Amino acid sequence: MTGRRPASLLLALLVSGALAACGGTPAGDAPAAAQAAAAPAGFPVTLDNCGVRTTYERPPRRAISMNQHATEVMLALGLEKSMIGTAYLDDKVLPEYQAAYDAIKVVAKEYPAYEALLAEEPDFVYGGFASTFDEKEGRGRDVLHKAGIKTYLNVEECAKGPVAMELMDTEIRNVAKIFGVPGRAEPLLTELHTALSGVREKLAGAAPVKLFVYDSGDRTAFTAGGKGIGNEIITLAGAENIFADLDKVWGDVSFEQVAERAPDWIVIYDYGSQSVEAKKKFLLDNPALKDVPAIKNKRFAVLPLSSVVLGVRAPGAVEALAGQLHADRFE
Repeated sequence: MTGRRPASLLLALLVSGALAACGGTPAGDAPAAAQAAAAPAGFPVTLDNCGVRTTYERPPRRAISMNQHATEVMLALGLEKSMIGTAYLDDKVLPEYQAAYDAIKVVAKEYPAYEALLAEEPDFVYGGFASTFDEKEGRGRDVLHKAGIKTYLNVEECAKGPVAMELMDTEIRNVAKIFGVPGRAEPLLTELHTALSGVREKLAGAAPVKLFVYDSGDRTAFTAGGKGIGNEIITLAGAENIFADLDKVWGDVSFEQVAERAPDWIVIYDYGSQSVEAKKKFLLDNPALKDVPAIKNKRFAVLPLSSVVLGVRAPGAVEALAGQLHADRFE
């Protein structure tokens, strides 16, 4: 450092000296209003998140959300005024959040480069997927913290066991707590769980169907394993994930394995440049699957990828999938 001090610091020193000379109030006896300004009600907040312990002295004011589900959690909690940017959508945001979303800058179509991220001067980055904080791309959480940027990662990315809807509650409550609005979490969770209760009532007594998730892949099939919220969505929608024994959130399996497990239904995850119809045609034309009941009967369901990750869309995904698999229960 040089010996030069900013003018604002010199002014602060002069003012503090004048106060001391006049018998000013000691810092420990500062008025309540000044103390509140230093530490808002409910702060500091400390959270252990995916191996990173972070203390928030006050709510973030210049937040950037990355990935669809992170953005929508923030918007569902009414935090758009604390957001200076978003990045990386897979779909359009939900209609109820569109107006709020449109008022926020899109800093990158996918992930911004480290320099571009720093240029926005965020004080907080919320990532939906671990790839948000890719160390090889210079966006590691340690690097961002050293730059004065606090970070938070969706808890599905570091869950120790199978992900249940209770983890959605944790995610929403954590974000609400970080931003000093814990009271906003409960009405939102009540609404989300009411939707789940409605599905549960309609499916009472229904026999679960055997279901295979097709995300992508031509030589092998990229599918949902048993550890992610996708598996929970399938179960709550009245189905049995034929690869629930795959001890991962996502994984590759052979089409011969799919044929051996003979699913009654196939749910296609809709995203990216390959259309649902193209995926469906590929599966129907795949000789390894010709004897699979779902292929013979052309039983396909569709879900957008953005709805099968841990966020506010998950209960809606349960309802949408159940309505396709058990249409007679939803008439």
